[in-house]
Amino acid sequence: MNAVKTVLITGASSGFGEACAKRYANDGCRLILAARSEDKLLSVAEQLKSADPTLEILSCKLDVRDADELDRFANNLPTRFADIDILINNAGLALGVTPAYQSDIDDWEDMVDTNIKGLMRMTHNILPGMVERNRGHIVNIGSVAASWPYPGGNVYCASKAFVQQFSRTLLADLLGTALRVSHIDPGLAETNFSRVRLHGDNNKADAIYNGTQPLTAEDIADIIYWTTSVPAHININSLEVMPVCQAWGPLAINRQ
Repeated sequence: MNAVKTVLITGASSGFGEACAKRYANDGCRLILAARSEDKLLSVAEQLKSADPTLEILSCKLDVRDADELDRFANNLPTRFADIDILINNAGLALGVTPAYQSDIDDWEDMVDTNIKGLMRMTHNILPGMVERNRGHIVNIGSVAASWPYPGGNVYCASKAFVQQFSRTLLADLLGTALRVSHIDPGLAETNFSRVRLHGDNNKADAIYNGTQPLTAEDIADIIYWTTSVPAHININSLEVMPVCQAWGPLAINRQ
């Protein structure tokens, strides 16, 4: 990337979001880092500034589930940060692994509010400015769960299917502009994802990765960066990525 770009990353305090912040910081990009955890977010920003004091970083405590808070954030960005070139809709989570008939409805609503409504509202706030400037790239972070459902995935899988289809329809709506839209669907990746999903049960979360070489947050950040750095006439529509140790299973059959 030759010109300094302004990059907005949600869920930037850990996992894919933190790794993306570091990857784009290496390029000298102007960063807007948003996340619910203010302490972790400030720690990430401090690390980046310590490595490169010339970086321009705006850290914003933000809960994408809160519509009013999100609107205020988007409508009150400082002039220096207002013209966003790259929006990485990364904030998201999975909660629970129980069958639908045993699931906690609050977990379902939290996933919908974060994975669907938060991403949707952030995009709705940022996209008009991109269209007006006729430049910009939206990268939506999905999951292989969008295409390959599994027991206990219920609302999480459905929410990531929304991300996939929303990304595709955005691209259809933007035909004739210079804007780009991509969605990245990671598979097994070792971040804090499973700890959140299992409500802080570290033993169960760690067991998921035993005997595997999963994707890392840095792997995904490199892929996202590449997606946004290809020549301007190229759009990476969709990219599904899994570690070599992961594959699809056989269709389930219940035998009586």
